Amino acid sequence: MTLMKLYFSPAACSLVPHIVLREIGTPFTLEKVDTAKHLTPAGTDYYAINPKGQVPLLQLDDGQLLSEGPVIVQYIADQARATTLMPAAGSTERYRVMEWQNYITSELHKGFSPLFNSEFDAKAKATLRALLRKKYEWVDSQLAGREHLTGDAFTAADAYLFVVTGWAKFVDLDLTGLPSLDAFLRRVSARPAVREAMKAEGLLA
Repeated sequence: MTLMKLYFSPAACSLVPHIVLREIGTPFTLEKVDTAKHLTPAGTDYYAINPKGQVPLLQLDDGQLLSEGPVIVQYIADQARATTLMPAAGSTERYRVMEWQNYITSELHKGFSPLFNSEFDAKAKATLRALLRKKYEWVDSQLAGREHLTGDAFTAADAYLFVVTGWAKFVDLDLTGLPSLDAFLRRVSARPAVREAMKAEGLLA
């Protein structure tokens, strides 16, 4: 049997499907990608595998390739019928998770991208940090009194928020003074599947 293969880069957004795979217990293999050089460990041009040049990329059991993180985690959860991570199609609960997935993708994930770009000047980055901080203040308010984004259950959206928020330390984004967000991050970081994924990517000893 051919296992699914996840192309990843340590601490990148590919950590999200990596976490989801381990939460479910689905057998898979990992292939690390050097996203700066766009090479695999074997020296293969990653653009020849994924013309987008980005991770994550999931090679399915039948060899097909699936890109875009939120879609990948939806596929993984649906195939495993993991309706806690991704609620059943047509349910209000699923749309709530998708609502968060879309917000994290468009408002948080992409908000970090310019902060990693050396061509943006300090003033522009300060403005972007302030905008992101404001959005995180709203996220913090939504987490107040909740274990996770949509209630008590850990979903794919929680994995996404955890991974993206972890980038704050790399771009000097101050997220202090957000107690609900801080408690959420501590809860998620303690999950066994999260720790296993981070260890596999060399992010934890």
